[in-house]
Amino acid sequence: MELSVFSVLFLSFCAFSFSPVRSQTNSTDSCSSNLAVSSLIPFYSSSFNCLSAWSSEGFILRYAKTSNNTWSFVLSAPDTNAYIAIGFSSNGKMVGSSAMVGWVSSGNGTANQYYLGGVSPSDCLPDTGNLNVVKNSTVIVSQSSRLYLAFEITVDKPSPYLVYAVGPRGTLPSSNGYLTEHRDMASASFNANTGVISDAQSGRGFDKARKHGLLVLLGWGVLVPIGILAARYFKSYDPHWFYSHISIQTIGFGLGLAGIIMGFDLEDDEVDDYDKHKALGIAILVFGCLQVTAFLARPDKASKVRKYWNWFHHNIGRLAIAFSIANIFLGLSIASESKSWYIGYGVFLGVWVITALLLEIRHWMKSDD
Repeated sequence: MELSVFSVLFLSFCAFSFSPVRSQTNSTDSCSSNLAVSSLIPFYSSSFNCLSAWSSEGFILRYAKTSNNTWSFVLSAPDTNAYIAIGFSSNGKMVGSSAMVGWVSSGNGTANQYYLGGVSPSDCLPDTGNLNVVKNSTVIVSQSSRLYLAFEITVDKPSPYLVYAVGPRGTLPSSNGYLTEHRDMASASFNANTGVISDAQSGRGFDKARKHGLLVLLGWGVLVPIGILAARYFKSYDPHWFYSHISIQTIGFGLGLAGIIMGFDLEDDEVDDYDKHKALGIAILVFGCLQVTAFLARPDKASKVRKYWNWFHHNIGRLAIAFSIANIFLGLSIASESKSWYIGYGVFLGVWVITALLLEIRHWMKSDD
C-alpha cells in the first residue's frame, strides 16, 4: 500500500472495543455543526479547532492542545465499512510515518497505532509506531453513518504533515490487525497553530511526481535502450535501422526531457536521497544533450575522426543508460512505490538483456563467417 495504520496505546494494549450505534441517517458532518458523539469522547470540548481535512472523502478533523504537551484529535469520516486512518509525517510521505487507524466490525470498534515501514501489509504491523498515545484515550465510534476516531498524543508539537487514508469499501482489516491496501490516501501540511494549510490532495491516480517518473521510465528507461538495439544489431537493414534508431531515440529523449523538467518543479528537498536523485537526473540530461550535439556534428563515414566520434557516441550512450536505470530504481524507492513497479521494470530489463545477449551472439557468429 503507497500506506495506512495505527495503535491505541504506547504501553500495554492498543486496541479497544466499543459498541457503536449504526444508523441509516445521512453521513454529513461539518465544522459548522456540533460533534454528534461529543458525549462519548471525555476530552472533547466545543473549543476544538475544526478543519475540512480531506473534502473529496468527507474527512473532518477537530483538534486542540488540551493540556501541557497533550494534543487531542477527533477524525470524522463517512462509514463505508472500511478503516479510516490519520498519520503524522515529517515529510508528507506515508512510509516512515506513524498513524492511528480505526474501524468498526460487527458492532465492535478497534483502533490501533501502526508504524508505516513500507508498502505491504507485513511492513505495517499493529501496535507499533512512534506516537506517544495517552493511555485509555482512544475512542472509535460509528454513528449516523459516520466513523469518529478520537485519541490524544503527548508531544511538544505535532508533525508538520498529516497523512490520511481510507480502506476499500466493504473490506475490513483481518483479525490479526493487518491492513488491506488503502483505496485512497492524501497528505497535507499542518501547522498546529493555524491548521492545515490546504485541503489534502489525493494520492490516487497520476500526480505530478508519478507523471515525472512515468515519463522518465518510458523515455530513458524503455525507449532509449530499445533504440540502442536497433542501432547495433540491425545495420544490415540499411537505411531502415538508422531511421528507426533516430525515431525511437528522439521520442525517448523527448519523453525523458519532459519528465526531468517536471521533476525540477517537485519540491521534495527534505526527502531522503532527493539530492542524489536530482544530481543523477542532471547528469543524464547532460549525456542526452551531448548525444544530440554529437548527432548534429556527425562526421562523414569516410572522415578520419569518424572512429573517435563512434567511440564517444557509443560510450556516452552506455553511460546515459546505466545512470538512467540506476536513477529509475532510486526514484521508485523515493516514491515508496509498490513492489509491482520494481518487478515490472525488472522484467523489462531482464528481457532486454537476454535479447541483447542473443543478438550479440548472432552478431559475432556472422562476423566469423
